[in-house]
Amino acid sequence: MDTHDSRCSSQAIALAFLGGAIAGAVAGVLLAPKSGEETRRELRGYARKAEEEVIEKAKEARAALDEMIERGKHFMAEKREDVEAAVTAGKEAMKERMDKCSS
Repeated sequence: MDTHDSRCSSQAIALAFLGGAIAGAVAGVLLAPKSGEETRRELRGYARKAEEEVIEKAKEARAALDEMIERGKHFMAEKREDVEAAVTAGKEAMKERMDKCSS
């Protein structure tokens, strides 16, 4: 699976989660046998908990992004070294070839 599909899946999951949370909150308000004050207090609690979870997930996503950036930098440094070694080897081979031809 390519990264574009993964990103879309993550977005779909996040939207599904938010949609379910909203639907659950609406159903809870409409079907709750509690008083309005109790319901509002519970909703504030749920909202705080949801906010904390979203913040935690955002921190996890940022950490994963930072890790991927570092891995990408490391990968690019390795490939740069490989290219530089190949260029150096090519120059040396060309110099040897030119020396043989001029002898």
